[in-house]
Amino acid sequence: MILTRQDRVLVWGITGRQASFWTGHMIASGTRVVGGVHPARAGEIHLDLPVVASGRDLGFDVALLFVPPAAVLAAAADAIEAGARLLAILAEHVPLHDVLTVHALARRAGTRVVGPNTAGLVTPGAGFAGIMPAFNDRVFRPGAVGVVSRSGSLGTLICLELVRAGLGQSAFIGIGGDPVPGTSFRDALAALAADARTRAIVLVGEIGGAQEQEAAAFAQTMTKPVVAFIAGASAPPGRRMGHAGAIISGAGAGHAAKRAALERAGVRVAATPGEVPALVLAALTGSTEGEGS
Repeated sequence: MILTRQDRVLVWGITGRQASFWTGHMIASGTRVVGGVHPARAGEIHLDLPVVASGRDLGFDVALLFVPPAAVLAAAADAIEAGARLLAILAEHVPLHDVLTVHALARRAGTRVVGPNTAGLVTPGAGFAGIMPAFNDRVFRPGAVGVVSRSGSLGTLICLELVRAGLGQSAFIGIGGDPVPGTSFRDALAALAADARTRAIVLVGEIGGAQEQEAAAFAQTMTKPVVAFIAGASAPPGRRMGHAGAIISGAGAGHAAKRAALERAGVRVAATPGEVPALVLAALTGSTEGEGS
């Protein structure tokens, strides 16, 4: 799920305004975009790329879906049937039944799904797929810190803080805020743990669910240091917060429980995004400076 320079990216819905904007930046950033899919506009050239009717009409590795929620199932099925290795779904509010169907199709085909409601994937210096500002060198620079986040905006803020501190990123993985994600924090940690360029990992979580606790259990087995920031410390129970509808729905879904689980696993947890770089540097040097916040 870490994007490489060799990955061929095919964009569903490429002719749309947002897709055109972000695809243009992806190309300029070095992403190997091979074309787009739009059945009604097949045969056209858009952004100097061919537009085809189906993923079966072009060779590709990564399917990036810039389609509305109601169109996700058909587009995802097309991508999976065409042999997608990785499927990134940007849309939020995809019907639950459609999400479950996509996951079932992907499991049978061996396709990795990132999202729904993902901001995408970034590998600084190699390219990106999604809606992250990878073209801005104040936010993304090549480095040794892997970042995994449920939220695109929080992930962007953390990446900005890392660059301000003189650190860069090996990869950014936006797992998305969907209630039934195709990729979990644990999955992303495993990918970054196996990545030779990654020396430390930042996990950007939120209230709601139990993904952070599952990630904590895996982090305890890792040799690479993990630093975390969990948003929602002041969120009241039972009220939906943020774009992903995060909600404290049980004792383990709140900020305190998530922080406690991570700290028990040896993860250094920042109280604010601005504290993350110092904790990363301390983890890399074996120092205790910056802890105890």
